[in-house]
Amino acid sequence: MNIKVGIIQMNIEFGSPEHNRTKVAKAFSDLANKNYDLILLPELWTTGYDLTRLDEISDKNAEESIAFIQGLAKKYQVDVIGGSVANQKEDGVYNTMIVINRNGELIHEYSKLHLFKLMDEHHHLEAGKDSPSFTLANIKFGGFICYDIRFPEWIRKPVLEGATVLVVVAEWPTARIDHWITLLRARAIENQSYVIACNRVGADPNNTFGGNSMIIDPWGEMIAQGSDQEEIVSGIIDAEKVAEIRTRIPIFDDRRPSFYN
Repeated sequence: MNIKVGIIQMNIEFGSPEHNRTKVAKAFSDLANKNYDLILLPELWTTGYDLTRLDEISDKNAEESIAFIQGLAKKYQVDVIGGSVANQKEDGVYNTMIVINRNGELIHEYSKLHLFKLMDEHHHLEAGKDSPSFTLANIKFGGFICYDIRFPEWIRKPVLEGATVLVVVAEWPTARIDHWITLLRARAIENQSYVIACNRVGADPNNTFGGNSMIIDPWGEMIAQGSDQEEIVSGIIDAEKVAEIRTRIPIFDDRRPSFYN
C-alpha cells in the first residue's frame, strides 16, 4: 500500500497562533490537487517556543487547533498529523500531537513524555502519560515529539505493538542537526520501520532550527530529505516493504527480552 506523504517544513512565528494558522492554511491550499495521502506539521507550530506566555496563547484542551485541523483535513480529504500544539488543561500545559483523519475525526492525541530541560520545557510544560501508538488508514503508527527520539526504549514500544511507521515532529536546533539525522536513521534501522520526521526551520529569540525533515525507509535509506529552508518535503512509502525487510533480518524473532531488564 503506497502512501504519498507531504511534510510542511515551515518557519514558525514566535508566539503568534493566528499568523501561523494563516500560514498553514495557505500551505494546504498550495498542496491541493497534488494527491497527498498524509500531511505533517512540526512541533508547537501554533506558538513556537514562546513558553513564558503559554498561559495566554495556548489552546484550552487544544480545541481551537483540533477544529482548525479538522477543517483542513475534510476540505482537502487528507489525513493529517498536526504536529503538536500547546494544550492547556486543568493541571497545566502539555505539548500535544494531534492526529486527524480525512473525514475530520480525531484519531489520537499524544503529549510529549520526555521534556527537554535545556530549553526549559520542564518549567512550563507537563510531561504526558499517553501511548504513542495509533492506527491511521489501517496502518499502525508510533508518534513522537522531538527529544523523545533520544530514548530508543520508548520508540520501540509501538513497534512491539505492531507499528510499521514512526512519526516524529520537532523543533530541533541547527547546533545539533547531525544528531537529528543520525538518531532518526538509527531508529529506522533498529526498528525496521519507516520514519517520517518533520522539523521546523527559521529562528526564534533563542535558537536557530535546522529543518532536514525526512522520510527514511526500514533499511535506513533516505527517501527524501529537506534543506534548512521552508519547503514541502515529499515522498512515497510502501507499507508492505516493512514485512519483507523484517523477514530478511528477523531481529524481532531473535530478541531476548528476559535479559533486558
